[in-house]
Amino acid sequence: MNRTDHLLDSVLHGDCVSLMSGLEAESIDFILTDPPYLVNYRSRDGRRVINDDNDAWLAPAFAEMFRLLKDGTFCVSFYGWNKADVFISAWRAAGFTLAGHLVFRKRYSSSVRLLRYQHEQAYLLCKGRLPRISSPISDVIDFPYTGNTLHPTQKPTAALEPLIRAFCPLDGVVLDPFCGSASTLVSAQKAGRRYIGIELDRAHYVTACLRLNQSESHISEMPRSD
Repeated sequence: MNRTDHLLDSVLHGDCVSLMSGLEAESIDFILTDPPYLVNYRSRDGRRVINDDNDAWLAPAFAEMFRLLKDGTFCVSFYGWNKADVFISAWRAAGFTLAGHLVFRKRYSSSVRLLRYQHEQAYLLCKGRLPRISSPISDVIDFPYTGNTLHPTQKPTAALEPLIRAFCPLDGVVLDPFCGSASTLVSAQKAGRRYIGIELDRAHYVTACLRLNQSESHISEMPRSD
């Protein structure tokens, strides 16, 4: 047993850089994460995202993610389009190869300024040699509206679960170091994968734990398939 095994199917509360440093190297099969976009975001109802006003955490966090991933595996990271250069620099400095780009299509506008902003985006990053994928998925994915009831930037599990099924083996472990309200982790549950989440905000950590317990109770009543 490595020092990551006892944390499987749990959420950790605290700074992700510090907590990831205590995990076993090359113990993670897939990372799917939605870090702060570095835009000092404030939702319509006044909610904010911790560390969205600075990038001091960005390079150290992705360096740890790279260390934790097994060779030949993937990370999918959302990012802020107007800070793309900062994110890409941090990813490349960590050692990642940019392997693909994903667009998540919304039927609604997040905001309206010069354009009607109706998509989110993420990069597919790879550690090591690019592996072959048996059933590649589309790089355009529908993005249902969550209502952001649990988190100001809550992502829909319907958009995340296909990524987990495509890029994480059935017996693999999914990590989300910025897990928020646990959308990635619930998606991993639904896909039958093990998971580890990390969340700095105490309120979101509590929400994530409660949501996972409710989801697990529901999933345990249903047969799993891949």
